[in-house]
Amino acid sequence: QVQVVESGGGLVQAGGSLRLSCAFSGRTFSSYAMSWFRQAPGKEREFVATIRRSGGFTDYADSVKGRFAISRDNAKNTVYLQMNSLKPEDTAVYYCAVGDGADLRIAHEYDYWGQGTQVTVSS
Repeated sequence: QVQVVESGGGLVQAGGSLRLSCAFSGRTFSSYAMSWFRQAPGKEREFVATIRRSGGFTDYADSVKGRFAISRDNAKNTVYLQMNSLKPEDTAVYYCAVGDGADLRIAHEYDYWGQGTQVTVSS
């Protein structure tokens, strides 16, 4: 049974930091790229960051580049998103996505999704 479980969300003041975690089980973790998407109220789900199977390639949305860092631990079957210098516009539900499609910025390329974790940044 495949499970994708996010954790680490919460309420933080602008300028603060949070680290999200996503634990994946039920399939071979190292066979998949791992990504984070987010969805704010009234908006479409948007790409945030991705990391390829080996961890050698990462990609970020322009809106988070330089502030967020994605990493993975293949021994722990876990991917992380370190979020620094948070802004109120980062407020959203953050979703972990698992897949290995051609364009990792596209949501429908992913096979498995978590339930999401809420991140709220106050001004």
